[in-house]
Amino acid sequence: MTELAAVSVTALKGVGAALAEKLARVGLETLQDVLFHLPLRYQDRTRIIPIGALRPGQDAVIEGVVAGADVLMGKRRSLLVRLQDGSGTLSLRFYHFSQAQKDGLKRGTQLRCYGEARPGASGLEIYHPEYRSLNGHEPIPVEQTLTPIYPTTEGLTQQRLRQLSEQALARLGPHSLPDWLPAELARDYQLGPLDEAIRYLHRPPADANLEELAEGRHWAQHRLAFEELLTHQLSLQRLRESLRAQEAPQLPKARRLPTQFLANLGFQPTGAQQRVGAEIAYDLSQPEPMLRLVQGDVGAGKTVVAALAALQALEAGYQVALMAPTEILAEQHFINFQRWLTPLGLDVAWLAGKLKGKARASALEQIANGTPMVVGTHALFQDEVQFKRLALVVIDEQHRFGVQQRLALRKKGVEGRLCPHQLIMTATPIPRTLAMSAYADLDTSILDELPPGRTPVNTVLVADSRRFEVIERVRSACHEGRQAYWVCTLIEESEELTCQAAETTFEDLSAALGGLHVGLIHGRMKPAEKAAVMAQFKKGQLQLLVATTVIEVGVDVPNASLMIIENPERLGLAQLHQLRGRVGRGSAASHCVLLYHPPLSQLGRERLGIMRETCDGFLIAEKDLELRGPGEMLGTRQTGLLQFKVADLMRDADLLPAVRDAAQALLARWPQHVSPLLERWLRHGQQYGQV
Repeated sequence: MTELAAVSVTALKGVGAALAEKLARVGLETLQDVLFHLPLRYQDRTRIIPIGALRPGQDAVIEGVVAGADVLMGKRRSLLVRLQDGSGTLSLRFYHFSQAQKDGLKRGTQLRCYGEARPGASGLEIYHPEYRSLNGHEPIPVEQTLTPIYPTTEGLTQQRLRQLSEQALARLGPHSLPDWLPAELARDYQLGPLDEAIRYLHRPPADANLEELAEGRHWAQHRLAFEELLTHQLSLQRLRESLRAQEAPQLPKARRLPTQFLANLGFQPTGAQQRVGAEIAYDLSQPEPMLRLVQGDVGAGKTVVAALAALQALEAGYQVALMAPTEILAEQHFINFQRWLTPLGLDVAWLAGKLKGKARASALEQIANGTPMVVGTHALFQDEVQFKRLALVVIDEQHRFGVQQRLALRKKGVEGRLCPHQLIMTATPIPRTLAMSAYADLDTSILDELPPGRTPVNTVLVADSRRFEVIERVRSACHEGRQAYWVCTLIEESEELTCQAAETTFEDLSAALGGLHVGLIHGRMKPAEKAAVMAQFKKGQLQLLVATTVIEVGVDVPNASLMIIENPERLGLAQLHQLRGRVGRGSAASHCVLLYHPPLSQLGRERLGIMRETCDGFLIAEKDLELRGPGEMLGTRQTGLLQFKVADLMRDADLLPAVRDAAQALLARWPQHVSPLLERWLRHGQQYGQV
């Protein structure tokens, strides 16, 4: 029997070239793809509900006799049909209708309809129901199974997808769709047969528990989610193995440079910095590439840890590259590293996208000739950038860089042969569940201690009706010699509108706070303009900085002790926590005002309440994941990683430890099953392991 993975969709009845092209748009090229294209939800058309028993919001099949049909001229012309079945009356409303349709719905016609009952002007209504007239001679049977609703694209109807899945299901069997989970493994983890799970999810029986299916708790969903998460783990493990199989420069533990550096620093590293530093130093001394993620809450001193790692490579005579996602952040690292390394006799080169002409050529030449430390944006990934002896790459704010970009760095190693070590830093604490799945190819270190002298930020919630009081608070803080941020958040998801809002706020505040120096930063400004404003703010020439969320990461102005965030309900908790981390960097008591627009939803209240109660980024990240799901947490660039077909990281978090163990077992005992699993689940995703 042919495996369905090898049979094209064109083998199905009614699939020609045009339809095949539409199916390919949603990733359906083979019959296996069709079977793994699972319903999003189900409709129950297996029984007829009496009109009198309908509840608002319920999807249902009803039958009745037309008692009247009228064309109403309201804001929009509509056809209103009244339907009775002896238990009650219901209206059907059509906004798009023809004369022929109206004639077919005359009084006395018997109809069977399907749709969602909603409260209307005259009791319950169904808008644009699916309906058919019953001629009364022959009873039309109701559906025997729940009706699946599939993910679709333009030009593909639910009806067509149901017909195709029906044909594919007819060919489904244990031989046509091999189960790549060994029987022993399936037994250990109590996983049911693959073909039965797929058949059930496409056509659940009439007595299926709809609530259980909607919540993803059914054994058939559990079975497929396990296999998908397992495949995801395998892809990352394979990526990790392929990187580990590379050779990396062995860097002996450094003595001279770290001692000088710490002496100039003027403070002792925290216990957490020392512990994480030792983990990194050990990794760097090994002959295979380090892949380590350092998570530290806002202000935990990740940069000092990165500097100590860099010094180990520099003392051994190699080059180090540090990369940040934005020019503002990269520039800040450049200034820090210049300040730290110049006294040690080490040069620092700078490369960003905005560097053009001679300056760019000169930077490329410095890098190729072996300037020890190179700082830049992801311009460092470009092909024309050639390093002389690159041994370590430090990536700041990893979630902004995709896995593929991390892999591109391999080619930059010594003689293109030795793979550089990678140290990845993030101030966005990643919940354990997410770290186990999204970053399974990395070792993780956590900086869980703040440097002495940092003050917790006091957070308050204020309704925007009290805006005037908040402006006065800014005035008095600035008169006392402090500085403040005023953050304008996204409006209607449009960068342009946000920038306009920031400009308007800037004008309003400049007028209200006459005599204070107010600056403005937003995403539409050129990097040089942003950098100039930021530099003025750092030097204390500006007292108030009005900004969009571009200042979210890493900008360090110790004298800024007050932050106002407008419409905080529009941001994720992790992002609010990042923004709040811009204050509280000096020794003065710092405050963050969340200026919200009432009324807040229940969820909004809960989320902003968490911000008020805790400054612990890890706790906030866990809550954020619970409330928003993983896609947003990792930033859009990384979500390609997590577009699961069946699995849901929050719902299935409890499966992850078992999935990790199963992945290890499969790699050790059944390695021949790994490729078919990757092919089945990730063919349309990123082929991590085969770069």
